[in-house]
Amino acid sequence: MEANIEYGSRAVSKAAVSMAMSDSRGDEAAIKSDLIKHGIKAAAVDFGGDFLNAVPKLLERTVVAAKREGVIGSSHAEEGAVAGAAHEAIQQIQTKCAGLNLGGKIGIACNGTHLSVCMFFALGLLNLNDIVIGLGHRAV
Repeated sequence: MEANIEYGSRAVSKAAVSMAMSDSRGDEAAIKSDLIKHGIKAAAVDFGGDFLNAVPKLLERTVVAAKREGVIGSSHAEEGAVAGAAHEAIQQIQTKCAGLNLGGKIGIACNGTHLSVCMFFALGLLNLNDIVIGLGHRAV
């Protein structure tokens, strides 16, 4: 695969899922290094807290991480695409998360006009955990 090839939504979404499911900062760096060779920019950010109070923070952290890591620029359209994809991912997990604590990682990936955000979390009370994953995609 070459860096100047534009990959579709499936490949970019797979990259976001891989970043969200990485086990450590070292894994994140290795995955990110491999993805950049293929022209896919990626980032990940850890997150945890009470879901009901976390939604605005989830959106903010996702946009900030995408900008900080160079996945997107600072245009209003790019920030809106990240926020929209993050919101879609949140909508997919909200029913299961309501009233519980969550902890995990947000993965973000972009190539050409495709941008995906994946949220991969353990949620629950004490040691009674479940797993949720949400994925959103937008065109930039």
